[in-house]
Amino acid sequence: MPLRRLPNLPLSALFVLLLAAPLCAQSGVRPRPTPKPVDDDDVTESVYTEEVRIPVFAFDEKGNFDGTLAVDDVLVVEDDVPQQVKSVRRTPASVVLLLGTGWDLDPAVRSNTTRDVALALIRNLREGDSVAVVQYNSKVDTLQGWTGDKVEAARSVRTQLVSGEGSNLSRGLRRAVELLSERPVGNRHLVIVGDGIDTASSRDYDEARRRLVASQATLHVISYNEVAREQLKRPWWKAPPERPGATQTAADQATVGIDPTRPPGMRGPGINPHDVNSGVTFDPALKRRREEAKREMERGQARLKTLTEETGGRLREPDTEENMGVEAASVAREIDSQYVVTYSPKRPLRRATASEYRHIHVGARRQGLTLRARAGYVVGTMRQPEGGKAKE
Repeated sequence: MPLRRLPNLPLSALFVLLLAAPLCAQSGVRPRPTPKPVDDDDVTESVYTEEVRIPVFAFDEKGNFDGTLAVDDVLVVEDDVPQQVKSVRRTPASVVLLLGTGWDLDPAVRSNTTRDVALALIRNLREGDSVAVVQYNSKVDTLQGWTGDKVEAARSVRTQLVSGEGSNLSRGLRRAVELLSERPVGNRHLVIVGDGIDTASSRDYDEARRRLVASQATLHVISYNEVAREQLKRPWWKAPPERPGATQTAADQATVGIDPTRPPGMRGPGINPHDVNSGVTFDPALKRRREEAKREMERGQARLKTLTEETGGRLREPDTEENMGVEAASVAREIDSQYVVTYSPKRPLRRATASEYRHIHVGARRQGLTLRARAGYVVGTMRQPEGGKAKE
């Protein structure tokens, strides 16, 4: 049979037909789609750093800072389970100064004294530390955001600290925690200069306390309590005694020249009434207010003492305004004498809820060494990328 001749086609058309032939043979197979590039912003980060950082104070047998602390010197027990310490190091501190300036409830609280205490603390911090300053009375004001410049921080305290009324400590604590959350975990500190009085509700204080404990910050308190107690023993709310004969009432003046046998102040036979020329003005309402302030101060001190112990800090109660400045320098030195101890918990953080609280005990393995640390930590504070903020 003679072969059928293909019709004459242009060369280009013939080329197209040859290419289409294999495609038709595979008509039941779809080409594999090209993978879509993954957008990094769409990926949810769920890997946390399994490292617990505990601030630890180390003292030798004389009570001085021990600068030789090593990994083998530290024993850490978490929820009754011994842990393997990974590192012991010193890092720059992040310090919030929370300054009480409400003068109307406590006669001892003076802005000038508080200013001097804050300046003494800033002056004695180590180079490289960061500081922020907040003042509280009935309201809260941030006088200085985070800075490593001690001159700048001191200038803010000198020029912006002012007296006010009231003492909303709980609101001040919440603001301090907000600032601390911006800094790395491990060497966070809050220093309160005040008398412990809090005009907020107990519910507000409990919430502020919970946030502070979760922030993994060490609380230090320089208290006006003893200074105020000494001043409240004096008749501070009364006018100073008059000198005899310095002032006379109208009734006193009426006797002068009428009966020279009776000196001014004698209105009749017998002993003068207690209110004649006494020079003392009694204010029962103010007295009741002072007594109430004294009770609130004692209540506040008890709460702050418990909170300092829980966070590894100390409550200091100097008895004079001059000694308050001395204590401020001591707090600064203690802040810069702190180590950061790290370990990987044997019970993984990723398996716990963010709000879980774990108890810890830090002990010394070396004779003559004394260690002081917080009582525990909140898991959510520790679950964080290196250098990042905690993931709740």
